[in-house]
Amino acid sequence: FIFLIIEIAILVIKRSEFSLIYLYGTNETQDNDFPTVERSRLQEMLSLLGLETYQVQKLSLQDSLQISFDSMKNWAPQSPKDLPWHFLRKLQALNAEARNATMVLDTPPDARPAGKESQMEEEMIYWDPADDIAADDIYSFSELPMPDTPVNPLDLLCALLLSSDSFLQQEVLLKMSLCQFALPLVLPDSENHYHTFLLWALRAVVRTWWFQPPRGLGSFREDSVVLSRVPTFAFVRMDVSSNSKSQLLNSILSPGCQQCDCFWHRDLNLGTNPREIADGLVEISWFFPSGKEDLDVFPEPVAFLNLRGDIGSHWLQFKLLTEISSAVFILTDNISKKEYKLLYSMKESTTKYYFILSPYRGKRNTNLRFLNRLIPVLKIDHSHVLVKVSSTDSESFVRRIRAILGSVVRSPCRRVSVEDMAHAARKLGLRVDEDCEECQKAKDRVERITRKIKDVEVYRRDELRLQGDPGRKAAQMEREFCQLQWIPEPPEKHRAELRRRFLELRMQQHGQEPTSGVQEFIMGISSPSLGERQYFLRWLEWGLARVGQPRPKQPPETLLTLRPKLGGASDLSEPLWPEPLGVEHFLREMGQFYEAESCLVEAGRLPASQRRFAHFPGLAMELLLMGLPLELVDGSTLSIPVRWVTGLLKELHVRLDRRCRLVVLSTLGAPGTGKSTLLNTMFGLRFATGRSCSPQGAFMQLIPVAEGFSQDLGCDHILVVDSGGLIRGALASSGDRFELEVSLATLLMGLSNVTVVSLAEMKDIPPAILHAFLRLEKTGHMPNYQFVYQSLLDVPVPSPKPRDRRQLPDPPSDLSRAAAQMEKQGGSFRTLVGLTERQHVWHIPALWHGVPPMAAVSLGYSEAIFELKRCLLENIRNGLSNQNKNIQQLIELVRRL
Repeated sequence: FIFLIIEIAILVIKRSEFSLIYLYGTNETQDNDFPTVERSRLQEMLSLLGLETYQVQKLSLQDSLQISFDSMKNWAPQSPKDLPWHFLRKLQALNAEARNATMVLDTPPDARPAGKESQMEEEMIYWDPADDIAADDIYSFSELPMPDTPVNPLDLLCALLLSSDSFLQQEVLLKMSLCQFALPLVLPDSENHYHTFLLWALRAVVRTWWFQPPRGLGSFREDSVVLSRVPTFAFVRMDVSSNSKSQLLNSILSPGCQQCDCFWHRDLNLGTNPREIADGLVEISWFFPSGKEDLDVFPEPVAFLNLRGDIGSHWLQFKLLTEISSAVFILTDNISKKEYKLLYSMKESTTKYYFILSPYRGKRNTNLRFLNRLIPVLKIDHSHVLVKVSSTDSESFVRRIRAILGSVVRSPCRRVSVEDMAHAARKLGLRVDEDCEECQKAKDRVERITRKIKDVEVYRRDELRLQGDPGRKAAQMEREFCQLQWIPEPPEKHRAELRRRFLELRMQQHGQEPTSGVQEFIMGISSPSLGERQYFLRWLEWGLARVGQPRPKQPPETLLTLRPKLGGASDLSEPLWPEPLGVEHFLREMGQFYEAESCLVEAGRLPASQRRFAHFPGLAMELLLMGLPLELVDGSTLSIPVRWVTGLLKELHVRLDRRCRLVVLSTLGAPGTGKSTLLNTMFGLRFATGRSCSPQGAFMQLIPVAEGFSQDLGCDHILVVDSGGLIRGALASSGDRFELEVSLATLLMGLSNVTVVSLAEMKDIPPAILHAFLRLEKTGHMPNYQFVYQSLLDVPVPSPKPRDRRQLPDPPSDLSRAAAQMEKQGGSFRTLVGLTERQHVWHIPALWHGVPPMAAVSLGYSEAIFELKRCLLENIRNGLSNQNKNIQQLIELVRRL
């Protein structure tokens, strides 16, 4: 027996040596295989994951959005250095299995010892003296590849966040929240003991839930998780616990039969891999009610905190949790003298404490003795000591925990927001990510803008003066002037009068000065610091979203409830819903100043040397390169401000120099059909989503293509255009509104190499899009197009594969005949545009798996969107889209169309 123990010990030592060789590689100049300088665990992990180079120049959001070879394949990581990129790509696609990264090692057959294939699949490799491998051949294990993934998913997350800038951190947490993953709240730095509270990274997370007042009707409420004050419960481990905190939390958070794995735990894939750098991590997750009694575990939002590791080793984090929590649940098998002293020091705390013990582990008498001492100190009674008898009583135990939590929620208890938590963290000496100088300077500038906004409509009228009636009149005159060019013999007198009135209006606009709010905005986006500009834009987006009185949200509308609105409006500029004040309104104002000045220079009314706003397109171009969606079609005038857009594209052409080959990809569809969500999921973009907050215009965003892939793909950038709320589904009987929608759809498709038409299941193609296809077919300019049917149901239903659904029907015969007659063409829509089911039609499953707001994005949706993305990129690479253009050609196309 002793001999066997010695042999096992030798094997463990050799195994450890092999792991170090795997981490660092061999060093032939040394007498042994260990590094000469001892490195910390954090340095080892960063080296293993290939993230060492990002400790000075952090990974940026733009780095993660690049289109590369990997964007076209559903690849599995083959080495630890692939893991961060694999995680980012899966997360960008809202894939619920993003944390389940298992490496697939492509090892040549001759590198594997005979008879040992089965050992490749084991998590650990053991040596048995009875095996046919000789004892002196024990080193042959080093020839085997490392099995599965040598990295715990929590270590991977911590290493990635420590290597990312503030804006990529924010994007990672936003995507994680949509996947219903628990979010990091305190990020440990095991090397410097300089833990970071992630307030800024959480700011972008906004959730919607059902709010039921004590009296009256309930409604949906939407707010930032950073600002909402809710009861908060912390779950921690003291010494050793045979019960899993994370499994318990997941059971508490799971409504009905809807099992969720918000918190990663040991029974999940890779959950048993030891944590190297993630101990000390504090995670947060929330429960949000849906208004359905059978699913709502709690009647109001509740936050849950989970400390990874033992409280004795992470006393600072535990101290923070005791100061911000309504109650703390301590899981342990043993209460020793050391733990007793730690808890005794909390005697001044007003937080409620609960203990969860296992009766079959630990020292029963010792535990009882220390518990009896702690009861008066922590002001608890025996009802605060819970014993989980066995694994068979899990359901009843969870119900008991929920009952305790519910009683605390219903009683007067501490309610805190994440901002309140950050304030407590500062007092304890933790670093808060939002406290950097650039962030605070940008925040102060934004507050100087937003504090003046008491009433949104009044602010638009007084501060954004060139918009509204002046902007709409100028756009209408330009539209009329362009239409006169197509009349064979236009009345010259009418043309001259129109031109005179147009120049007078532009003179009036040019006579205005930018208001103080617009000047603050220009200064904010002109900052020499890239970081400060990025912080400024984010702060401004949130600040503008919160101005004005928040109004209760009604349950999400379906396309059926929207139908009466779609055909009725005759006013061309009448919004389908009130347009919120956004960053685009300040950019529109800059665009109007530039348009007015450019018109006067073209007409000889203003010397070019006296231009004051010629640098405005350059400022907007920098925002486009930073990843901000910019307006292509003005949502207030429903027209393209040609001089502004072409000026911006000219600046982009100069800036990109030789990397200026473009593919234009657009989406069309009625509001609420998932266009923006589709693009955001496919490419990681930031188009506004939701009918209640989506702007009216069409927006464009630029995606870079990796230099190593641009030659193969045939372009250097992809310009993505989201049609927003332009196409409302107006019927031909709507007159001017219908003709305008046809014109806008024709315009966007005419600019595009690829067009994705987003439709609700079982709904017809909007008439305007149908007519736009027929018009473009006559010109010979037809983009590569894909029809995407999306299920708008909140409850998941079994869905066939994306291409195994019903056929795309031709539009109804009367609609098809009317369209063909209006466009002076014969034949069916399918025949005219050359539509084939296998090449052009997709069916996407429902977005949510379960019932929102506790539902995660469904795996079927994520995988179908990835397949659509792969197909689009394949079509671009194979030249199936229209001929790719450079920016100069796009400028000419904008002018011509």
